[in-house]
Amino acid sequence: MNKLFSQAPSPSRRGFLAGVAAVAGGASFGFHIPFADAAEPAFPDEVNAWVVVKPDDTVVIRIARSEMGQGTLTGLAQMVAEELECDWSKVTTEYPTPGENLKRKRVWGAMATGGSRGIRESHQYVREGGAAAREMLIAAAAKGWGVKPSECKAENSVITHAASGRSTTYGKVAAEAAKMEPPKEIRLKDPKDWGVIGKSLLRLDTKPKTDGSQVYGMDLSFPNMLNAAIKDCPVHGGTLKSVNSADAEKEPGVRGVVRVGDSGVAVVADTFWQAKLAADLLEIEWDPGKNGEVSSASLAEWLKEGLDAKEAFVGNKNGDAAKALGSAARVVEATYSYPLQNHACMEPMNATAIWTEDRCEVWTPTQNGEGALAATIAASGHDASKCDVHKVHLGGGFGRRGATHDWVTQVVEIAKKFPGRHVKLIWTREEDMIHGRFHPITQCRMRAALNDKGELTGMHMRISGQSIVAAIVPGRLAEDGKDPFVFQGLMASGKEFEIGYTIPNLLIDHAMRNPHLTPGFWRGVNTNPNAIYLECFMDELAHATGQDPLAFRLKLMENHPKHRAVLQAVADKIGWDKPAPKGIYRGLAQVMGFGAYVAGAAEVSVTDGELKVHRIVAATDPGYAVNPQQIEAQVEGSFVYGLSAALYGEMTVEKGRVVEENFNTYRVMKLAEMPKVESILMPSGGFWGGVGEPTIAVAAPAVLNAVFAATGKRVRNIPLKNTDLKQA
Repeated sequence: MNKLFSQAPSPSRRGFLAGVAAVAGGASFGFHIPFADAAEPAFPDEVNAWVVVKPDDTVVIRIARSEMGQGTLTGLAQMVAEELECDWSKVTTEYPTPGENLKRKRVWGAMATGGSRGIRESHQYVREGGAAAREMLIAAAAKGWGVKPSECKAENSVITHAASGRSTTYGKVAAEAAKMEPPKEIRLKDPKDWGVIGKSLLRLDTKPKTDGSQVYGMDLSFPNMLNAAIKDCPVHGGTLKSVNSADAEKEPGVRGVVRVGDSGVAVVADTFWQAKLAADLLEIEWDPGKNGEVSSASLAEWLKEGLDAKEAFVGNKNGDAAKALGSAARVVEATYSYPLQNHACMEPMNATAIWTEDRCEVWTPTQNGEGALAATIAASGHDASKCDVHKVHLGGGFGRRGATHDWVTQVVEIAKKFPGRHVKLIWTREEDMIHGRFHPITQCRMRAALNDKGELTGMHMRISGQSIVAAIVPGRLAEDGKDPFVFQGLMASGKEFEIGYTIPNLLIDHAMRNPHLTPGFWRGVNTNPNAIYLECFMDELAHATGQDPLAFRLKLMENHPKHRAVLQAVADKIGWDKPAPKGIYRGLAQVMGFGAYVAGAAEVSVTDGELKVHRIVAATDPGYAVNPQQIEAQVEGSFVYGLSAALYGEMTVEKGRVVEENFNTYRVMKLAEMPKVESILMPSGGFWGGVGEPTIAVAAPAVLNAVFAATGKRVRNIPLKNTDLKQA
């Protein structure tokens, strides 16, 4: 049992659940940075909530965000270490639990990792945590020497008093430092003086991932642990009508068959394989309800109706687009679509739970510790003070493990049937794919007004389709019911998803259509389809008016210097102003997403209808760059994800359920298909943008525009696998 948590106050269970729901999608709410007024006595060896210094000078930096391959542990540790002035070679990290966070008045702030918010939302207070710990360590050394703290200096985990020549290490004064008053005012370093932030330091999690010692959720094991496999209704919103478990219960190792909620049934056994084989013997009758009539064709027709709907939510508007279109010398129109897509994490959903009459604890890979805790509390029936969640490294997240924690609810419900026993639930790949929280499906019609000089004078962009927020966190809809996430990359100036063009008369709106398939925050979210819609249409307009696609864009970007800078950078790097090698064709795209400015330029060839992406150049301006090597890796990884979606990513629907249940039908890019990626990092300073998600959005439109250059065919519906690229 966690003694610390067992002493926690008992906050309102309903209040905590409501609060977590408000941030489930990756947004944050304000909180006081609390190392100046600790809510509880310090942990052993703790200088403050962020920093623990061991007697051997090991520095443990607590990281509230989740590590899922993006480098959060290293990046945030660098920020703390920069101000702490510690020896980087002795830095390690650990996760605090959301229960500890709740007990200590949310001392670590938001524990959600999504929307590229890990660094850009917490950089200020984590650096302050490092700076406060440094001052407390200096004060402890100065007190021991009987000198003023201002006469001492800290560097590389060593404190020196130049006047007397004395020195000591952090480990020797840490215990005394924990007793010191935290500084009332904290002054952070000027970026020009950074020595740790901005360096390509080796990742702290590379060694365990290389030697196999890294523990993921599926690796967890406890003495006397039981294992569970589950079957849930394959039609979202459907229910379990009946189950015959007689054959399953006869299988070796089976300890029980448990109904889970209204729609699931689980087999619990000594090993997972025993549970899985027994679950396959269950005779189940599902009740899909009216959702069992839905198909991909019916969804497409429903969304198509939304393109002409009279009612729509306005996301961006200036001037009079309708008037401009009505008086235009020429109107160009195009309709695009974007399918349902699966997160397809390599590690399927899993969790381990133990439940007793007075306690419930869960171990799980999660992007949102507080969200997982909320699910645990709700399913356990216990007060918040009797529950906790232990975060484990994620074998892929991409948004799937952030806003909803359906698997956590399931494992707690199962564990309640076996009090005092650890129960590990693992979803099969099929279960994971069927019950994904899919990228929202949308269609988009664009109409552009051109004058007799070929200039863009107005545009109406109508998006019809799904709203993530309406489906899973409706409390975060705008007052008029609008979902702001729908307009990512298309918003007015001053937003973190600002459109990169100045169009005199503009209307961008959304006709909401929410099918029964539950959507989720899929990496990059709505910047992905929106970048395709806008950037491919801009390409269409350039070709329709006989203009160079780069020159056409640049004329509309005079008031958007950062958008323009990244676009020009990729154009220069790829040699846009020079002839491409024979058989090679190029395409461009740019977008602003998650506070960062990104652009991409692609080189492709199409031979006998076979597409090959040879090269992609990407430019990123995130404001500040914490670890350039990690950013480069993020950019490369984002193109794997973005190109997989563009080439193959599509979930189809028959009789209410998704068809693709494994990687044999839901393909991802293979190593041999990966193009050469050249990353241009151009941090301009003055702001904090994300890097994990933005560049995904330019992968598809850059390639699609290059495909048009190669074939003369305009692909308006991805994935590309559905299009015959053979030239007529």
